[in-house]
Amino acid sequence: MENILLAIDPVAFSLGPIQVRWYGILIATGIVLAYFVGQREAVKRGLPENFLADMLIWAIPISILSARAYYVIMKWDYYSANLGKIIQIWNGGIAIHGALIGAVITAYFFSRSRGVSFLKVADIAAPSILIGQIIGRWGNFMNQEAFGGPVTREFLENLMLPNWIIEQMYIEELGTYVHPTFLYESLWNVIGLIILISLRKVNLHRGEIFFTYMIWYSIGRFFIEGMRTDSLYLIGELRSAQVVSILSIIIGLGAVIYRRWKVRPIVRYLDQEQTKKNKVKKQK
Repeated sequence: MENILLAIDPVAFSLGPIQVRWYGILIATGIVLAYFVGQREAVKRGLPENFLADMLIWAIPISILSARAYYVIMKWDYYSANLGKIIQIWNGGIAIHGALIGAVITAYFFSRSRGVSFLKVADIAAPSILIGQIIGRWGNFMNQEAFGGPVTREFLENLMLPNWIIEQMYIEELGTYVHPTFLYESLWNVIGLIILISLRKVNLHRGEIFFTYMIWYSIGRFFIEGMRTDSLYLIGELRSAQVVSILSIIIGLGAVIYRRWKVRPIVRYLDQEQTKKNKVKKQK
């Protein structure tokens, strides 16, 4: 008889009636770490010192709202009959693709308002996005969610996983161990992070680090999504995350090819430029 340990408590601690969950702590940790890594690179690349902090003031709440909106739209059959539950985000129900869409749109308009190239900002931020995703997936681990189909304990042991991960992959409601898809995606993103940071030294055309992020993340997400049992579906068995992943790969590849062929003059990642605000200061 296997000795199954109790699952990790998703609640880290309580402050009176308020429960502070590991998921929220890990998401917040990912955001903070991503900011500091991005901030260091942003200053090196000549962005105003407060640029990223000012952008995050808008990007974080908008990303949360868009992540929820994406999820609700994908589950509209349920929420159309339960409108009062749309705002109950504390009960779960957000989607990373919704958050990414909201963040990209926010960054685009914010960059334009500050006279900074959006693609320059996107290149700088791409590794930081992966950092947030790497850490954020461990929030899914703590919640025992975003997992894959059934596997045996032997399968997990053959992956050389520590026992505390293996035990958390036993889902009591299902009575079985499951694929740790959270871990697959987190590790895929670690490799992607190493690639993106390395590409900074290659001095690619502007935008290509961000487009590489789109392509890399989407390739991994497409295959990992196929293992998951909690996917959002567009029509029938068509998984929304896989559709978005395919579109992201096409857009990323298309943008790289088009910009290399058509865009002149060529501007590269390490090229320095002044923002409109800095130009005004110098003129004074």
